[in-house]
Amino acid sequence: MARVFITGSSDGLGLMAGKLLVQGGHRVTLHARNEARAADARRALPQADAVVVGDVASIAATRSVVDQVNALGRHDAVIHNVGVGSRAPRVETADGLSRMFAVNVLAPYLLTALMIRPDRFVYVGSGMHNSGDARLDDAQWVRRRWNGSQAYADSKLFDVMLAFAVARLWPAVKSNAITPGWVATKMGGAGAPDNLGLGAVTQSWLAVSDDAGALVSGRYFYHQKLERAHHAAGSRELQEQLLDYCAKLTGVALADA
Repeated sequence: MARVFITGSSDGLGLMAGKLLVQGGHRVTLHARNEARAADARRALPQADAVVVGDVASIAATRSVVDQVNALGRHDAVIHNVGVGSRAPRVETADGLSRMFAVNVLAPYLLTALMIRPDRFVYVGSGMHNSGDARLDDAQWVRRRWNGSQAYADSKLFDVMLAFAVARLWPAVKSNAITPGWVATKMGGAGAPDNLGLGAVTQSWLAVSDDAGALVSGRYFYHQKLERAHHAAGSRELQEQLLDYCAKLTGVALADA
């Protein structure tokens, strides 16, 4: 039996992953943006061990989420599921950052850096990461005209880069990225064509399975099958640039192995 923390799990794919894990006999900690959504999560999955609360668009609130999870004790795996979709407008957070970057990239970075280290990390990316741009010179979209689709693709490329960087720096940890496909969630929209039922399977499998296929690190998956990630994701130089950038924004560096 494993203990798994899932960000952004009051509904959608995160909640689906939680239900799959509970059905498999595992313990689950859910996460919600606010108390109202936490109540929804408790009703939807009363078997969950706990629900932690915090809007990870804020660095301070993300730190609070970390503190809440760490207070519960060590988890065996973390699924970084929380995200802002491509149709969202540019909103600036209290920290002066693009909300999409703060939620999609900085929150997984901080959680990775500050949580009691688990055995496995799963970063929920997107097939759109293949259209992403790894440059960080205007990652907050201050100078450029906002393009939600491009900003989202960039953020998901950064997520895959982060997964691969953790796999490289922490060899004792299994760190992988996945795409659930284009599925009919609030983020994906009602017309999304992919299989919603399969959307949560891969991250749950990577979090707990002892199958040989799941016992890997630094890989990118779609429906439990290996896929080729964007070439930039495997670049050590670009990974280090991203880690340095996130460290400067948060004041928190990713520790060595």
